[in-house]
Formats: sequence, structure tokens, C-alpha cells
Amino acid sequence: MAASTEAPEPWYLALLGFAEHFRTSSPPKIRLCVHCLQAVFQFKPPPRVEARTHLQLGSVLYRHTKNSELAQSHLEKAWFISQQISFFMYVKFEAASILSEFYCQQNLVDSAKPVLRKAIQISQQTPYWHCRLLFQLAQLHALEKDLVSACDLLGVGAEYARVMGSEYTRALFLLSKGMLLLMERKLSEVHPLLTLCGTIVENWQGNPIQKESLRVFFLVLQVTHYLDAGQVKSVKPCLKQLQQCIQTISTLHDDEILPTNPAALFHWLPKEHMCVLVYLVTVMHSMQAGYLEKAQKYTDKALMQLEKLKMLDSSPILSTFQVILLEHIIMCRLVTGHKATALQEISQVCQLCQQSPRLFTNHAAQLHTLLGLYCISVNCMDNAEAQFTAALQMTTHQELWTFIVTNLASVYIREGNRHQELYSLLERINPDHNFPVRRFLRETLKMSNAEDLNRLMACSLVLLGHIFFVLGNHRESNNMVVPAMQLASKIPDMSVQLWSSALLKDLNKACGNTMDAHEAAQMHQNFSQQLLQDHIAACSLPEHNLISWTDGLPPVQFQPQNGPTTSLGSLL
Repeated sequence: MAASTEAPEPWYLALLGFAEHFRTSSPPKIRLCVHCLQAVFQFKPPPRVEARTHLQLGSVLYRHTKNSELAQSHLEKAWFISQQISFFMYVKFEAASILSEFYCQQNLVDSAKPVLRKAIQISQQTPYWHCRLLFQLAQLHALEKDLVSACDLLGVGAEYARVMGSEYTRALFLLSKGMLLLMERKLSEVHPLLTLCGTIVENWQGNPIQKESLRVFFLVLQVTHYLDAGQVKSVKPCLKQLQQCIQTISTLHDDEILPTNPAALFHWLPKEHMCVLVYLVTVMHSMQAGYLEKAQKYTDKALMQLEKLKMLDSSPILSTFQVILLEHIIMCRLVTGHKATALQEISQVCQLCQQSPRLFTNHAAQLHTLLGLYCISVNCMDNAEAQFTAALQMTTHQELWTFIVTNLASVYIREGNRHQELYSLLERINPDHNFPVRRFLRETLKMSNAEDLNRLMACSLVLLGHIFFVLGNHRESNNMVVPAMQLASKIPDMSVQLWSSALLKDLNKACGNTMDAHEAAQMHQNFSQQLLQDHIAACSLPEHNLISWTDGLPPVQFQPQNGPTTSLGSLL
């Protein structure tokens, strides 16, 4: 709560001092802080002091109370009065920034935009604020899914930073634009942009932490770009660089000299947040590659780090990281045959979404999709269909849409009497489906082998092995099923292990290999027992009632179950 540059009145200094004392007390005495600041108006202060006090009151009320109406009034007065005063940049632009943030929190986005646009227009001679306000308006457009407007603003910011001589901030603007272009799938624009960013980052000489944070940003975009394309093997060198980069950052001290260029007074993320982000992309890579134990190890590390950070830091991005990590580990649990744990983690995601409407809006489709996958795993097909149908209504994301529809098709296949719905879905997934299935599966094997996509390879092998078995080609079937079982054990994928062991049992029986058939039957029995026990545990949990939730916010409390209400028969 800085005072003005001219010599302030003693009464003002006294009230400001008391207000700051009460604000920083432990615990803060916000009511007394507000009383001290309100007392300033009794002295009929000059416009500068009046505007600053409105800003201070608005900020305190916004950050520390639920009196949104009074907070809005003070912030609007601060913005209005400060615009009438020349050379009053800090209060003017701080008021515009906080007022816009307040409007967004109150879902008054259309009120925030003109404030930010006006502030951007009049801040061109103040590099720090001009860049900060451009970032803020771009973020607002991005939250509204207007990625074109957001990219345009980031492009304006990059050019402004170049003119102001800050290659560092230019790189931040360009990398942010690259991130949005990746979200839009504008890959033809992403490639040249990332190439330019790579050159800027490598050539820039400055604060070591800032340089390394730019490298982390750049490498995170590269890694996610590769993973988006399913290039799990090709991404390894980039991922290794990223992991080395975060290790370097963790050894650097934060007390480096601040940049002299005011346009460069920005930082992408705190290094603790970057550390969690690197864990997250490592988990994404391990999931796609089919190294599920490794994915679980890094998820545990990241969640532990997040718990520590959230004790001291209320940044919304931490909850977003937590939800994405949980979404990945839930899929892991379902694959490895730990449904009860997966269900409890789905419940954790529900609780996090309860606390943040924006988080729920962004992750509702994923949450219903995960519940649909859980329903399939416990053979609740009607509930699975309802969950996938709900998820489809909540997403426009092409990849997620395809994933949901493909899983919905698997529900129709399992039910056996939904041929018309199945054909209709297949038309939507792939209108031109005139391809030979065997050749298609062999192409899948080639692709998965080229990029080390172990789960895709295991599923393709066991399915191809099953087809050869039905066709009576036992030798070729064996050549597929044996490596499928080996891969599934390495992942480990419980469903593929169950399927492979059943096939090996029938295959060896058909070939007269009694001992091998008995061994495979024993393996199948062991896997079946593990799945059955986990099935009973999951269906007995109170959280199992989540399978009936398809509308609105997730329920907070769950009624206890009397026992499993579903059959494992179709899975065995």
C-alpha cells in the first residue's frame, strides 16, 4: 500500500500505517483495516489519494471478504478517478487489472473486456503494464475459447516486446501463442513458430532462471506436440532435455538481479509449479508408452509435491494439475485392475470440481468419461452408456469426442443386440470403413511397434491372435498371443492378460498340449479371482453410486452400498 510520491499528510500516513498493520496481522484483521482506509475519505483527500484509497479498499474487500458489491464499487471508482489524473500509471493500470479480474470472477466478462482494451490503449508508454494487460486480455479470450482473438493479442504483444528490446518477453508471448495454436490444432502455424522460439530461447543471454524457464516452456510444448501425434519414441530426446532442464532450475537461486528492461519483468511459472508440470508430462508419456508402473511412480511424486504447495499457495493452476494427474492415474488403475482405488480417485476429482465451477466446466466431460470406463470395468453397461452420452453433450474436443464414441461402440458390442446403434456410431467415427480388418490390424502393429506404443501393440496382438484362432490358424494365433501376454505382463494390463490366458488355454487345448493348457487355465483362474475380488470391493464402496450421476454438479455425499449389484460374468 504505497503512498504517493509527493509529501503526504501526517493523518494519511497514520491511517495507512494502521491499515497495513491490521492487514498484515496474523490472523489479518480485515474489518479494522477497512475502517482505517474508509476514514481517509473523512478528510476529503486530493484525487490521487482518493483514487489510491478506493483501489486499496477494493483490493482488500475483493481478496479477503465476500462483500463483492462494495469491492466492485471501490474498484470502479478507482478506475474512473485515476483516468482523470495525468502520470498516475501504477494506480490506473492496477485498478484496470484488478477490476477486470473481479468482473471475470463474477462472470461479467463483457464488462471486463472494455476496461482492459481501454487500459491497453493508454498504456503503450508503460512497457510493463502494456505487456501485462495484453497477457490478461489474451487469457480472458482463451478462457472463453476465443483462441483466434487470444492469438492475435499475443502476436501484438510479441511485436511490442521486440520493439521495446525485450527478446525474453517476446519469447513468452510467442510461446503462449504456440500453446494456443497447438490447442487449435493449427499445426502448419505451430512448426515455424516453435522453430523461431527455439532460436530466440537459445540465443537469448540473460537471467539464468528466466532462460531456463523459457527452455522448460519451449520443451513442454515440443513434448506435448509429439505426444499429441502419438510419437512416444520420437519424443524421448526432448523429454530427457526437459527433465535435465528442471534439474538445472532447481539448483539456481531466485535472488538473481531483476531485469533493467521493464518489459521483461515477467516470469512464466514458479519453479515449483514447473517441477509438477514436468512430472505431469512424464506421466502422460509413460501412460501412452504403456509403462504404467512408472506413470504411477511419477504421479505419486507429483501429487505429494502438490499437497505441499497447496498448503501455502492457492493458485488455481495447482488444482488443474491435480485433476489432470488424477485423470491419468485413474485410467492406469482401471487398466491394471484396481477399480476400487480408481473409484476413490474419481471421487477426489468430484470434490475438486465441487470447489471450482471453472474446473468442473473444463473437466466435466472427462469426469463422465472416466465414470463410463469404470462402469464398463464393473459390467454396468446401461450406466456406461448414460455416462458416455452425458460426456458427449459436454465436449467439442475432437480427440475426446472420438475416444468417447469409440468406447460407446464397445458398450454396444458387449451388449450384443445394439447393431443399429453400433453401425450408426461407426459411420460417425469412420464414414469410409471399406478396409480389410486383418490388414488394418497389421498396420496398427507396425505403427505401435515404430513408436513403442506397448498397450496398443498388446491389444492388437491379442485381437489378431483371436481372429487367427477363430479361423483355425493355430500357429499364427500362437505367434500373436504369446508376445501379447508378455507385453501385457510388462505393462501390466489385467484385461489383456485375462484375454490372452483364456486364448492360450483354448489354443493349447486345441493343439493337444495338455500341460500348457492346464498352466494357462491356472493363470486365467488367478487373474479372474483378482478381478472378482476387486470388483466386489469397488461395488461395495459408497462412491459406486456415482455411476447414476449424469447431470449437474457431482454429489458431495454417497449412500453406502449393501454389496455388488453387478455381475463379472461377461468379463470372465
